Amino acid sequence: MSRIGKKSIILSNKINTHIYNNKITIQGPKGEISQEISPNITIKQKDNELILTKKENSKIAEQLYGLSRTLINNMVLGVSVGFRKKLEIRGVGYRAKVENNKLTLNVGYSHPIEILFPKDILIEVENNTMITIEGINKEIVGQVAARIRQIRPPEPYKGKGIRYNQENVRKKIGKAGK
Repeated sequence: MSRIGKKSIILSNKINTHIYNNKITIQGPKGEISQEISPNITIKQKDNELILTKKENSKIAEQLYGLSRTLINNMVLGVSVGFRKKLEIRGVGYRAKVENNKLTLNVGYSHPIEILFPKDILIEVENNTMITIEGINKEIVGQVAARIRQIRPPEPYKGKGIRYNQENVRKKIGKAGK
């Protein structure tokens, strides 16, 4: 049985929830987010707590029980605090800048790479080498960060490329000369 699913989700006074059938909408200081939950799970609100229960004891319901609780908890955290990922660019001449709704990367290719990002995501660049991605949806923030990192992942010999902040890249030893 899922131990994560058993935990209730505590809501602050600033957060409003609306539950209709299997769709939950959560509003907070940072914005509004909604999610469709499996029909095998029921959501009840008591005072400032959300409690999830399973409708049946099947393997699928058991799997979705903890997942649904985690998704709803991430929604509550997103609208109250938000999520943030930091990327670091390493390499001579590598840089990034943000204009309008576009991130432009110069990372060693013959042309700059431009990435359009969703309107609910905020991207900031510090010192041309630190990219900060913020938003209320943890999944979208992670996807945007992974898409940016995928353009030039860190290579194992010199460590050049785009990496997550504090990511440890193991370096390989190059060819040994005579």
